[in-house]
Amino acid sequence: MRVVVDVSPLSRPRTGIGNYLRGLVAGLAEAGAELLAFGPSGPRGQRRIRESLAGLPVELRLPLLPRAQVWRTAWSRVGRPPVETVVGPLDVFHFSDWMYPSQRGGVRATTVHDLVPLRFPEWVEGATLRMHGPKYENAARTCDRVFVNSCFTASEVVELLGLREERVVVAYPGIDPRFQPEGEQADLGGPYVLGVSTLEPRKNLPALVAAFAVLRQRRPELTLALAGLEGWEERPLAAEGVRLLGFVTDDELARLYRGASAFAYPSRFEGFGIPVVEALASGTPAVVSSHPSLDEACGDAPLRADPDDPEAFAAALEAALDAPRGAGVEHASRFTWRACGDAVLAGYESALTK
Repeated sequence: MRVVVDVSPLSRPRTGIGNYLRGLVAGLAEAGAELLAFGPSGPRGQRRIRESLAGLPVELRLPLLPRAQVWRTAWSRVGRPPVETVVGPLDVFHFSDWMYPSQRGGVRATTVHDLVPLRFPEWVEGATLRMHGPKYENAARTCDRVFVNSCFTASEVVELLGLREERVVVAYPGIDPRFQPEGEQADLGGPYVLGVSTLEPRKNLPALVAAFAVLRQRRPELTLALAGLEGWEERPLAAEGVRLLGFVTDDELARLYRGASAFAYPSRFEGFGIPVVEALASGTPAVVSSHPSLDEACGDAPLRADPDDPEAFAAALEAALDAPRGAGVEHASRFTWRACGDAVLAGYESALTK
């Protein structure tokens, strides 16, 4: 089975979606798929894609294309030429959020990570709205299989995009083996609570800062360390004891998880919540938003609290500081990229034999 995967999102610094895409490619390769990674991009983006996929047994087709995003968008809207013109014959084309060119034949597939732009358009940037609207329409109209990373998101896709359940396949994300309890720990000069996310409204970091202010009245030795790319969160995060780390590498992130006294995730809405499982895999006690979109990532391991109730979230964080480490390791171990690859490959095969 020759599978062409659009890897163009890997041309940007990797966040949750990029990590899922890289892991998906690795999982499909491990599951035995013949893979071609396709990603028109500029020079810097081409380099990032190569670095992300280094060491994986995949063929690369990375046309060098200045102003690549403009061309990808135009190609998607015009609908021609079909993708086979560039990549050759295929059995499956799995497109990304960034482009959805037409194809002559084979299974057509994509991944929907969440439906935040439809549920809560005020939480996303205008460019994201403009990009996802046509992608959702294209997925609903043309895809043989739409993959999602949780049962929660599957129900959202069926409800909001009107897809039949048999076209939707859950493929849980995996966790990189570097996220484990053993290994070097970060040293921030004292005990710290760790938050990991892009700085955007949906992630609700100001609510975490408010809860931390309550907690720090009782635990003044604590620091709140926030790791993640700058986004479009306009509310202030600067406060006493808060340290903004910015984007960190995966290796540094693993050290931060292991060194943290507790992990906090106050998100209002998720497609899955990969950082939660990374923290649990690292043995770190976690406090996670009580929103049901995070139930599958959490299992029974973390403490749950309403993130918009500072007192409640602070109380949960204080309980986590005194909790034993390692309680979520077993739950996190079920999430592997091989399992993800197997689920996606099975989804392709069921469409091919239909």
